[in-house]
Amino acid sequence: MSTPANAALDRLATPWLFACALASALPHVLHQPVWLSLLAGTLLGWAFWLWQHDRRLPGRWPLVILVGAACAGILIEYRSLFGRDAGVAMLVVFVAMKLLELRSRRDAMVVVTLACFLLLTHFFHSQSIPTALWLLATVVLITATLVRLHGGPACTPRIALRHAAVLGAQALPFMLVLYLLFPRISGPLWGLPADAHSGKTGLSDTMSPGSIARLAQNGDIAFRVRFDGPAPPRQKLYWRGPVLEHFDGTTWRPFEGRRPAETLEIISPPIRYQSTLEAHDQRWLLALDAPTALPDDVRLNGTLTASSRKPVSERRRVSLAASLDYRFNRDEDPAILRRNLALPPGRNPQAVALAAGWRNAGREAILGKALALFASDFTYTLQPPLLGDNGIDQFLFQTRRGFCEHFAAAFVVLMRAADIPARVVGGYQGGEFNPLDDHVVVRQSDAHAWAEVWLPGRGWVRVDPTASVSPSRIEAGIADALPFGEPLPGVVQWRADWIRTLRFRWEALNNAWNQQVLGYDPERQRQLLARLGLPDADWRSLAIALGLACGILAAGLLAWATIHRPRCDPALALWHKALRQLARSQVDYAPWEPPLALAERLGQQRPELADAFQAVVNAYIAARYGKPGSNLETLRDAVARFQR
Repeated sequence: MSTPANAALDRLATPWLFACALASALPHVLHQPVWLSLLAGTLLGWAFWLWQHDRRLPGRWPLVILVGAACAGILIEYRSLFGRDAGVAMLVVFVAMKLLELRSRRDAMVVVTLACFLLLTHFFHSQSIPTALWLLATVVLITATLVRLHGGPACTPRIALRHAAVLGAQALPFMLVLYLLFPRISGPLWGLPADAHSGKTGLSDTMSPGSIARLAQNGDIAFRVRFDGPAPPRQKLYWRGPVLEHFDGTTWRPFEGRRPAETLEIISPPIRYQSTLEAHDQRWLLALDAPTALPDDVRLNGTLTASSRKPVSERRRVSLAASLDYRFNRDEDPAILRRNLALPPGRNPQAVALAAGWRNAGREAILGKALALFASDFTYTLQPPLLGDNGIDQFLFQTRRGFCEHFAAAFVVLMRAADIPARVVGGYQGGEFNPLDDHVVVRQSDAHAWAEVWLPGRGWVRVDPTASVSPSRIEAGIADALPFGEPLPGVVQWRADWIRTLRFRWEALNNAWNQQVLGYDPERQRQLLARLGLPDADWRSLAIALGLACGILAAGLLAWATIHRPRCDPALALWHKALRQLARSQVDYAPWEPPLALAERLGQQRPELADAFQAVVNAYIAARYGKPGSNLETLRDAVARFQR
């Protein structure tokens, strides 16, 4: 007979509920405000202390006050009680508060249900391998808690965990079928309009002194690339992002108006590659300079930047092609050339005067003079000094310390002052080849800025002034270009062979997870279904296939359980038959109650049933614990008389 939901909670089952609440809420410490984590931890610790010392739980009004205070704090923190972050915060607090009113089995089931909901919210922040492993272990713990709640004190931790593991193993085939056949939905996981794209990092569409230097201190992966053939040399890997033409004296911005179509002349054969971009909430795809083949939903604008129709708000894989040797817009629009000669009036007079003195020289000579200037006595560093209103003058003639954005911006200002159209290009340069999965890994620390100048007969030509100051930045990467001690991320700065090997292995494993598991998108599902003979599958055919697959799995598990069903002791089967008759007679009993104690209690509560049931008990003890196979007929007759 099942235990009522409002029955008192078994005291020894309570630690299982504490473990569920802690395991399901703990990862949110990385994402929530400190005060919220401290509040949830304090509530959980208070509830555990009350249980440990067998103290009385708080009454209704203290809990009402706590709920109101917590909601007020969340409202102040997030400016709302709705949305992803505020909703998760409230769920964490409510799980902890529910532990302060654990009185019945119904309360325990509420804690388990809240913990299950809370598990799903971790995917809002991370879908990585560690997150998946943690949540898998927590699912086993929650299942074991349910087993313990229904099994009573006789269910030891070992038994509960074993049953939970068996149930999880039985659920795996269904999980795989649902993963493969359930219709895939594009878009960020449960992304809400207000916060689906929060926390994205990457290259901005503006550039000011220090902006790329700050980004370069981030070791996160920006995108991964796999070439169809050998990867090109590092110094040729320029990943093009926004082209910045407007300069107000401090900040560079792209031109917002319409642009004529580009004219691209391919010289070298294109190379093909696949790029997997992390979400950066911008439209550009950071294609290798210069793109020659793009997906259908990607366009190439007049500055040779590959842009998607929608911002990249989730991990995206695209197939591209590029030619590393090309000519770009040899016949440029005069309006564009005039725009790329503009300088803010009255700003940086020293730099303007210096470049004006070069105008009589040829354009190639002017380029040489500017690059020679940077090669003279400049320092490449992630910690440049702050600059004022005339930042280019201060950089060129006073501080002479800067990062790639300083060199690119100063070079373009000098070129424009010397009457050569020029602009800044933002993007990434280089990348690290991982030999374990044949991918080039490009990090945020590879963010870079270079220049383009327009030369008659040649069009827009790339010039990287950083290469004149620090050639190793282009040839070997930022870690070799900067001395140890610069604020580089550890993943870039630690270059010992054994550390690199471990990092390569972990990143290759993560890449496989991203490509094969998280990257299973609608297109890959359609390809799989086509191989299975469903080339034009819609939601109806998917539902039929899903139902058939789950039905076959359920039938297989049922057959397996029937074949491997343990043989029931005949004496025990007859005893359960007597207990069912006892339940029909409106007698409550606990499954673990000993037969003799049950018979004694029945003699006090229901004397009219006592004699017949005592005969069943005596026969059951003789049949169960006596000689195997004996006394079964006596027990069968006693049960039959008790049922009359």
